[in-house]
Amino acid sequence: MKSTNRQVRPPVPPFTEADALAKTQAAEDAWNTRDPERVALAYTEDSVWRNRDTFVTGRDEIRRFLADKWRRELDYALRKELWSYGEDRIAVRFQYEWRDRDGGHWRSYGNELWEFDADGLMRRREASINDVRIRAQERRILGPRPPGDRGVALPLQ
Repeated sequence: MKSTNRQVRPPVPPFTEADALAKTQAAEDAWNTRDPERVALAYTEDSVWRNRDTFVTGRDEIRRFLADKWRRELDYALRKELWSYGEDRIAVRFQYEWRDRDGGHWRSYGNELWEFDADGLMRRREASINDVRIRAQERRILGPRPPGDRGVALPLQ
């Protein structure tokens, strides 16, 4: 008998290009809320992550990881771009900007590999990220993406 607590997060695999674009934008929108509770709901209960040099397993650890991240990375604002997709996998590149507690400004560049279960929840996330110090006036990502800016390619640097 199936559980009545089943969570489905459309779109679900197998992905079309439109589905992969929608998943990518939904992830960007959720992460820009900086709400660990909301963001964690997109992942399976036993989701596994590699984020830089940190390994995380399960929603509870994901929530803690994100809460810690957004306590350190102030004024966090993110852009994601679909890079590639397959039946149950999506690859994205991203950039986000933030400020540290000492007033330093940063742009973080990265790539993520995502794998989804049949219900559209992410069961695996691998992120490689590099941070570049920038001046405050060089910031170009200042908040959630305006609707008219969706689909615009990220600059290389």
